[in-house]
Amino acid sequence: MPARIIQDNDKPFATVDIDPVTLEVIENALRNARIEMDATLVRTAMSPGIREQGDAFPLIADHKGRMIVGQFGSYIGPFLEGFEGTVEDGDLIFLSDPYSVGGAISHCNDWLVLMPVYKDGRLLAYTSMFGHQSDIGGKVPGSMPIDATTIFQEGVRIPPVKLWKQGQFNEDLMKLVMHQVRTPDWCKADLNALIASCRVAARRVVELAERFGDDVYTSATDLLLDRNYKAMQTLIETSVSEEKVSFEDFICDDGMGYGPYKIKCTMWRENGKVVLDFDGTDPQSQASINFFLNENMMKMFFGIYMIMVFDPQILFNDGYYPLIEVRIPKGSLLKPNFPAALSGRTHALGRLFDILGGLLGQKTPEFLNAAGFSSSPHLFYAGTDKNGKWFQLFQIGFGGIPGRPLGDGPDGHSLWPGFTNVPNEFLERYFPLRIERYETVPDSGGAGLHRGGNGIDMVYRFLEPGVIAIHDDRWFVPPWGVNGGEPGKRARKVLVKSDGTEIVLGNKLEDYAVEAGDQLHFITWGGGGWGDPLDRDPALVVKEIGQGLVTVEGAKSYGVVVAKDGSLDEAATTALRDKIRAERPASDSPFNFGPDIETLRANCLAETGLPAPKQPQWHVPMVEAAE
Repeated sequence: MPARIIQDNDKPFATVDIDPVTLEVIENALRNARIEMDATLVRTAMSPGIREQGDAFPLIADHKGRMIVGQFGSYIGPFLEGFEGTVEDGDLIFLSDPYSVGGAISHCNDWLVLMPVYKDGRLLAYTSMFGHQSDIGGKVPGSMPIDATTIFQEGVRIPPVKLWKQGQFNEDLMKLVMHQVRTPDWCKADLNALIASCRVAARRVVELAERFGDDVYTSATDLLLDRNYKAMQTLIETSVSEEKVSFEDFICDDGMGYGPYKIKCTMWRENGKVVLDFDGTDPQSQASINFFLNENMMKMFFGIYMIMVFDPQILFNDGYYPLIEVRIPKGSLLKPNFPAALSGRTHALGRLFDILGGLLGQKTPEFLNAAGFSSSPHLFYAGTDKNGKWFQLFQIGFGGIPGRPLGDGPDGHSLWPGFTNVPNEFLERYFPLRIERYETVPDSGGAGLHRGGNGIDMVYRFLEPGVIAIHDDRWFVPPWGVNGGEPGKRARKVLVKSDGTEIVLGNKLEDYAVEAGDQLHFITWGGGGWGDPLDRDPALVVKEIGQGLVTVEGAKSYGVVVAKDGSLDEAATTALRDKIRAERPASDSPFNFGPDIETLRANCLAETGLPAPKQPQWHVPMVEAAE
């Protein structure tokens, strides 16, 4: 049964004509309100994940729940369809359980607040924001256990509840939730920051309606949605073929010794719509790498990828959703059955962007990006210091962004464009560690006409004993190159003990004990290269050697030879490039995936220091349990 909307005034909004200037003013005012939501959040949150890195996603929706401005697409419509309750003036809905909202959020660490915006007794809009909490209880610090086999091991699960009901605050609910977490001060501050952001945006929406009139405001939002629909319709007609194209990529492993796990998608245009069909994706994992993918979220991924690649000037909103149909098999890695664990879903989430690039670029290789969005590397470090005070770090790292049609991929950049790194000074001030190195890894970006972005080697010196956890991917299956570009280098994690002993760690590791003085090299993957590396300007390669981005040996991947004095050896470079061109095999495929899976298995230990993951065993229950 869908939610019941309670209004004192249920008179429908009228559709009115709007001049272009008024529409432009309302559009930009809403954009600014969204920016103000972010500003409010980072100034009032406490955890480094939200305050410093910006791991939170705002939106402002119309009275039907369709996102007008935001970042992660609207989950409000599907949520309201399944919410068996009322929506009233003064309410604020709070939730974190993916299974209770059809994957509107994808793991329990994401706390979501949803605020209906009323004006004169009538529902005018919604504001909402969710953010990643550094801890929600569960079996490990950070609440994202790699070895979880059920969501019950991942911390507190919050179904849709009213934290504020008709203007009255539910203090007992707040106490109950905060009693479950290891960092209640952070969580309470972050939750209040999410709420404050929604209230700020609600005020701005009401101010716009007061300035222009309710009917003008709602008509403007309808026009913005319709404009997006028409723009995306044109993009789809010109960029997506009626002929089916398929692409697949892999999550390296599940952290429990099995992998890789395949994600496959087939795309085509049918009756003016894009169909994205994930048939052929592997069954759900026994571990926590499952990603409960909401269909609207996938529509958002597709839309934002299309807009950023083909026409970044388009306002991103939900207007184009009717143009996309998403099909996800039940019981698969992307639609697991309850109570499958979900906390490690980031790897599949990141891999979807690589898959979208592979799908959209097959018919338009000039727009094809290499792989490298790939994952969102996490580090956790927790323990009790010498003063008896509990410390707990959750930090997101950065890998190499792929080479692109327009140029090189950035070195060490985030999966999400709005994310920033946690400043090293912040880490050293608030946690018992020291950052001894933060630098690019030369040659880790795939060679190409446009080089893939290099990964990062971030070196942590732990000053107190504790436990660490690592969540990363792309250590087994490398980020692929395109249009002649080479794959990027794989991720690696190495712990150096105080006596100099080096221990190669897994890229998915839980509850690993470290001692004071231990040094962790947190090395991330490089992005794949774009275009033939032999077409890259040799002078640029020599310059990058001086900048520490490419080594003298790595320059040979571009067919570039450097003289002893560091200058370009033009004759040797010409000879080497001619030799490489004559000896390399011809290929009709725009993709360079590197070695096949079985070759990777055979060579894994020698190349990475880690045993290859075993073929997954599909012994998990494929029927949904009763909740």
